[in-house]
Amino acid sequence: MEGDSVAIFVTVQKIYYPLLCIMGVPANLFTFYMICFRKCGMSYTAVVYLSCLAIVDTCYLVWVILIDLTLAFWLPQPFWHSHPWCGILGFFQYGALYSSSWIVVVFTIERYLVLRSTTAKRHFSQPWVTKLNCLALILVSHLVSVPLNWINVSTPVPRIVDGVNVTLPRCRYRDEYYSTVIVWITTFLSGGTPIVLVIIFNSLIGHHLCRASNLFTKEERRVMHGRSSRGMLRRTILLLGTVSGTFVVLSLPRFVTYCILRTQYNDDAFDRDNYSLPINVAGDLANMLQNLNSTTNFLLYCMVSRRFRQELVQVVSCKAKARELGSMLNHTTMTVFSVVDHKALPSSQPVTVVLTNLKKTK
Repeated sequence: MEGDSVAIFVTVQKIYYPLLCIMGVPANLFTFYMICFRKCGMSYTAVVYLSCLAIVDTCYLVWVILIDLTLAFWLPQPFWHSHPWCGILGFFQYGALYSSSWIVVVFTIERYLVLRSTTAKRHFSQPWVTKLNCLALILVSHLVSVPLNWINVSTPVPRIVDGVNVTLPRCRYRDEYYSTVIVWITTFLSGGTPIVLVIIFNSLIGHHLCRASNLFTKEERRVMHGRSSRGMLRRTILLLGTVSGTFVVLSLPRFVTYCILRTQYNDDAFDRDNYSLPINVAGDLANMLQNLNSTTNFLLYCMVSRRFRQELVQVVSCKAKARELGSMLNHTTMTVFSVVDHKALPSSQPVTVVLTNLKKTK
């Protein structure tokens, strides 16, 4: 890249990362509020997983985009170049990255198991199971991130500041066998393996739904889609597919470019800031895409969830009570019939409901 192009590319990143923080942190916190405290038509499992995802994405924005990248572009000497922040920052960054990636993976696998097995559905529908899964994911993610404290080291480096030669600490990659092994393991645990698992289980979910829909007639499918539990499951799967699909699309370029950088250009002489090399430009663009993944969930929910949009309108218009389903029919001439009494056959025979009285209500 020529000098002007390099300056433009650096300027774009200096604006891009602070903008992600300004928009992403409030959006994720507002998403957490909407999912947890408003009636968005999601199952309890989806509420727990997606609210946890909003929190860990907020942590990722703070640790990676605000403290690391934004300060790196705007300050000549960020505080995390000094010991012990040089190592601690990596621990928090990868803890948040692991948590975000594997919440999507576990949620995808859980939805597939629920579709396949009634026993799994009963097990995973219990509130304490879902909460325990999320807590375990976050704890294990940070535990696995502990070795990343030692892949970087703060070393004194001579620099010129305002025309004066000074020696400042710089957080640099520790070029040792240990660091290389940890980085490769981290790359696959945070990118490669989650991407593969999400693709596999989303494909299995789609295949299972296609097979299940072929077992019923058009009229039977219409009746099944009308049931609240079926509708909630369908909405949850739609949300899951959108979130996980976006995760794959935005994370895959970062995984590919990072593998290339760590194989073809993994030496001390390589200048990562030299934007005349196409791989450096591609690597930074891939980073920008991956970091965008932590800010897009609010927009995704708005696009695919009608109930989420309805609740958003209610919040914006300062209406505390959520609109109930069917409220638009309150002032129409449509008549609703409800069952007020019924008799059932003995429990030893197949369950059959016999209507004996209908009460007309409006």
